Amino acid sequence: MMASDKTEEFWQQVLVCALAITRQVGQQLLADFGKVQASEKADGSLVTQADQWADRYVREQISAAFPDHGLLTEESEEVFPDKDWCWVVDPLDGTTNFTRGIPIWGISLGLLYQGTPVFGYVYMPPLGQAFHGFWQAPGDCPDGAFLNNQTIHASPDEITANHFFSFCARSLHGWQPDFPCKARLLGSAAYNFLMVAMGATLGGVEATPKIWDIAGAWVIVQAAGAIWVPLESKPLFPLVAGIDYSHRNYPTLVASRVDLVPKFRPFVQSLDIP
Repeated sequence: MMASDKTEEFWQQVLVCALAITRQVGQQLLADFGKVQASEKADGSLVTQADQWADRYVREQISAAFPDHGLLTEESEEVFPDKDWCWVVDPLDGTTNFTRGIPIWGISLGLLYQGTPVFGYVYMPPLGQAFHGFWQAPGDCPDGAFLNNQTIHASPDEITANHFFSFCARSLHGWQPDFPCKARLLGSAAYNFLMVAMGATLGGVEATPKIWDIAGAWVIVQAAGAIWVPLESKPLFPLVAGIDYSHRNYPTLVASRVDLVPKFRPFVQSLDIP
């Protein structure tokens, strides 16, 4: 079946599969929440046995449901495969929160077609929140962003001192006393961006997210009408077969409206982003 022939039935299968996998993973991770020890990877990020189990389980389930699709995952498959369809998996986004008992962490899935995300699913088990979206997906699939199956949109609000903007730990020095919003740190790259998609915050920045941090959220953010602004000159997509994406960062600013970008960008454009 060609991409243009993908039917509503195919996309329903994608959604149902993502829901089933993340629910099963989420149930197990909730049992381990705050109880596991983490070790430090070469890039300074943390990993636990829970991450590794979740990565293995997600890979097995996706391969069984879509044997012709490729996989790119944080814990094992880091080279982009030569496949039209590829799932990008973060089995546990927010590992530090997870190990410290902070309930902001989740499982993120992105489905790419010819290197560009077209479907995203992010499940936050402790919060009972499941986000999904379709964005310029081929075949019979309208665009849209959803939280627990209810349509979401980025906020239309003007900036006030009582609105929120999310920073990551590596970008917090971009906050200054004259920053136009209150600052928040959430500890999960995907959730940082999804808060803009659901209208809770007006913007967010991540200095060093990897492709598995953003693939699922990228779709949902744009389908919700928010603006994704790369803070580097290299194009985000399409990904290229044979490239190892484990060391590439995707510094990103997200804003709820295009006219807010120039109001936020001066504060984050000069960040020391590796």
